[in-house]
Amino acid sequence: MPNNQIKTCQTTKLLLNSLFVSEKSCTFAQKYYCMAEHFNYRKRVVDSLLAEKLEAMGAVLIEGPKACGKTTTAEQQAKSILYMDDPDSMIQNLQLAETNIKQLLRGGTPRLIDEWQIAPQLWDAIRFEVDHRRDDGQFMLTGSAVPADDSKIHHTGTGRFAWLTMRPMTLWESGESTGDVSLGKLFENAEMVEGESHLSLEDVAFVTCRGGWPKAMNKKSQKAALGQVKEYYEAITRSDISRVDGVSRDEQRAKRLMRSYARLQGSMAPIPTIVEDLKTNEPESMSDETVASYIKALKKIFVIEDMEAWNPNLRSKTAIRTSDNRYFVDPSLAIAALDLGPNDLMNDLNTFGLFFETLCVRDLRVFAETLHGKVYHYRDRSGLECDTVVHLRNGSYGLIEIKLGGDSLIQEGADALIDLKDKIDTTKMKKPSFLMVLTAVGQYAYKRPKDGVLVVPIGCLKD
Repeated sequence: MPNNQIKTCQTTKLLLNSLFVSEKSCTFAQKYYCMAEHFNYRKRVVDSLLAEKLEAMGAVLIEGPKACGKTTTAEQQAKSILYMDDPDSMIQNLQLAETNIKQLLRGGTPRLIDEWQIAPQLWDAIRFEVDHRRDDGQFMLTGSAVPADDSKIHHTGTGRFAWLTMRPMTLWESGESTGDVSLGKLFENAEMVEGESHLSLEDVAFVTCRGGWPKAMNKKSQKAALGQVKEYYEAITRSDISRVDGVSRDEQRAKRLMRSYARLQGSMAPIPTIVEDLKTNEPESMSDETVASYIKALKKIFVIEDMEAWNPNLRSKTAIRTSDNRYFVDPSLAIAALDLGPNDLMNDLNTFGLFFETLCVRDLRVFAETLHGKVYHYRDRSGLECDTVVHLRNGSYGLIEIKLGGDSLIQEGADALIDLKDKIDTTKMKKPSFLMVLTAVGQYAYKRPKDGVLVVPIGCLKD
């Protein structure tokens, strides 16, 4: 067995370091538990990206929603760990942050500081340490929210910090995608595409409702897995949305707002449209200002993540809509807000299609992150749309339409992709690397001979 597989986990190392006790004194039980944790770790797409950023910068800030696996992922590369919210030491940690903050920064590097936002002054202290240590890979910071009080932060961190966004697991990370089709390789060569998916429409309905939450993967039943996200949704509306900035927000209002967002996801609905939806569908309306406040809070805890519009060079003057598209970070949150389940999706394919789009957006965002790219949407005033555009830092891009499947929907998606491709002025920017219809059903990935459009089931896609 490789040595790196039998070392004790970082939690135990932290305990030992804090007590100045030799690692050799660990009990067998401690070592056994920590080894089990190590073996149960599901590799994440961002593992390599995190290592890359640690090599390039003094500190890395890992952001993302609660329970998406930020801490566990960072633990795999940490040499020492400080859990700021540990109930046994939280008060002491906060006191040290005020009186002797450098003590909190001592330990093997990279040193992980989990839930750092509890003591925002850590930011400037870490920046100072990075400057004076003059070495990369010193610190990792994880948190499920931005600091409520940023008055104690005086520097941007530019040149010292790298930023890394984590999201819930993709189907490739959860083991439900075969990974036969690599998005990264499509940017290199899209001439030959082969892949097979093992997911039925019922399977896709379930994983859409369950979401990509790591803890849900180990549940003994589908019912328990679905219950995981429901509890997360309740925690968001009951406490998280208020704790993020210390502003008391009403639980029922939060639920009404999330339901409205779920109904309007994938659209460019402005706040007045959300307000109007609330008037129509909910027992109590909310003002523009209140809606904006709740949305801002949900963004701070990474529950919603809107999508920017893509602005390509076009052959003719076409007015491009520039509003963001509304999305949850994971489709399961929208489904939980509406109190739906897999059977509901199977009985309403139009609604299923909307939430499937969110699932695909989630996975594409994860894959694009590691490819040094970003996901956008396109819509112009003529009504031409493209669900997602994966645009890489080097200027390469792929156009992707998202459909549940079936010949007519695939054809509809292919037609839209070709129309957009023909509008792009390739004298001023690159040709698209590929055109793809991403589907829920279909056993095989293939390239259409008549137009070159790729048809790829989500159940065989990876980064």
